Amino acid sequence: MDWGLKNRLSRIIKPHNNRALMLAVDHGYFLGPTEKLENPKKVIAPLLKHCDSLMLTRGVQRTSVPAETDTPMVLRVSGGSSIIGDDLSQEDITVSIQDAIRLNASALAMSVFVGSKYEYQTVVNLGKLVSEAEQYGIPVLAVTAVGKELGKDARYLSLACRMAAEQGAHIVKTYYCDNFEKVVESCPVPIIVAGGKKIPERDALQLTYNAVKAGAVGVDMGRNIWQSDHPVAMIKATRSIIHQNANVDQAFKLYKKLANEDSNKKPKSKGNKPNQNKSKGNKPNQNKSKGNKPNQNKSKGNKPNQNKSKGNKPNQNKSKGNKPNQNKSNKP
Repeated sequence: MDWGLKNRLSRIIKPHNNRALMLAVDHGYFLGPTEKLENPKKVIAPLLKHCDSLMLTRGVQRTSVPAETDTPMVLRVSGGSSIIGDDLSQEDITVSIQDAIRLNASALAMSVFVGSKYEYQTVVNLGKLVSEAEQYGIPVLAVTAVGKELGKDARYLSLACRMAAEQGAHIVKTYYCDNFEKVVESCPVPIIVAGGKKIPERDALQLTYNAVKAGAVGVDMGRNIWQSDHPVAMIKATRSIIHQNANVDQAFKLYKKLANEDSNKKPKSKGNKPNQNKSKGNKPNQNKSKGNKPNQNKSKGNKPNQNKSKGNKPNQNKSKGNKPNQNKSNKP
């Protein structure tokens, strides 16, 4: 393994503890504007410094990630089918190695669909991608995709992960399952576990803990972080398991503490504005009080002598009122 490839891998999987926390935000490549990921730039900004690497597409990288970041990019280079299409497994390589280098990718990611209609195409594409990426010292992450027709047990995942590793993948991303130790033991390269669909925070932390305990280097979590009501609290709690060896109770306690602090901040900053608006909204009532002046004038108008002296003022206003007439005559 060349120095450049080793260096890139060490940025994704930290060598001091052989652990990794990857944040996945590549869902839009087949799902479009996923719930709570409609604005990738807004979602990524507060989370970027808390993950070890960011998995994304080149479009999101160019538009939504600051170039000044030190966080390594895991670039998805496969695609071709959408959630409304006939078959999600019909993927191909969509990004050139030259563009990946321009984006300074630390790793390339693509999906393989073992057991699907397009198994041959995706597995062969993985082999070709590894051959090309190796020339430039860029590691490849193979994602073992699953679906309704595909399995999610240890037997199937062991098959998919081993096939990906046999094609030369340097890291394999797969799903957690019962007897996950068997999957890890049969795969000669590091395994990172997908977060999957949104589940309760404690369950997601339990998933992280179980995956690491069973031998995975970490998780590539997306929806269970940015679809949480408190994404920063959730990624910090997840990180505590991966890099600080916290157990589930400790991690969930940290999440609740940070989430509570976050909740206390929000009402204070946002809650005061409506109250201020309400106070400002009293102005119409003040106007109503000011609007009583005509009534006061009427009451003053009962004083005959004062009305005669003050009554000249309306006559003066009438003389001043000639100006609008002059303006009207001038416009034509």
